[in-house]
Amino acid sequence: MPKSLSREFLLHILRPAKSIPRTPWTADGKWSLNRLRLGVLFFGLTVFGLGDSLLIQSHIGNAPWSVLAQGISQHTPLSIGLSTFLISGVVLLLWIPLKERPGFGTIANLVIIAAAIQLGLFIFPPLSHSLFAQLIYVLVGIVLVGLGSSLYITCGLGPGPRDGLMTALHKRTGIRIGRVRLGIELCALGIGALLGGRVGIGTALFALLIGNSVAISLNLVHRLAPQG
Repeated sequence: MPKSLSREFLLHILRPAKSIPRTPWTADGKWSLNRLRLGVLFFGLTVFGLGDSLLIQSHIGNAPWSVLAQGISQHTPLSIGLSTFLISGVVLLLWIPLKERPGFGTIANLVIIAAAIQLGLFIFPPLSHSLFAQLIYVLVGIVLVGLGSSLYITCGLGPGPRDGLMTALHKRTGIRIGRVRLGIELCALGIGALLGGRVGIGTALFALLIGNSVAISLNLVHRLAPQG
């Protein structure tokens, strides 16, 4: 393939998506399951959790919710993975007064991401001396979280606990969804930091890059997914 065409192709598939694409595994209902959909969902959530664990193991700043999970783990016998599960469960309980209903993907999100984070903490060695390697951990982690998000979002089996809380508060209050999400993230980050969770350059990079990572991954999934 000529260089100009390969460059054009890369720019085409790496362009951020403006909406959530429909794929061969997109469900028509939150509890509509088949093997392909479940495989993509479980794989996407696992990739998400592994990406999150890379930021934790970088030792230069976690994603906001992992700052909270790490802070809780430092004051309880709970691991970071179990703390993540507990936090997701509490957030899901907040859906009840907001009259939101979970889907299969919501429950899977709660369980699999927590387990994948704990798995990643076991697999990936922690870094504390090489800033270059730490930044690689962070950037790869952001890419994986974006890719994992795009895969489970396109399954259409219901939002994760945090995403559902965000959209429910937006619908009930009328506040712009971006502001609602920012407020939720800042609350998690602030409480986590007070509890001793790690905040640093990795946290800032995550906040700066995760939106584009998800948008680019959604376009990539749409372009590369087999069309029936």
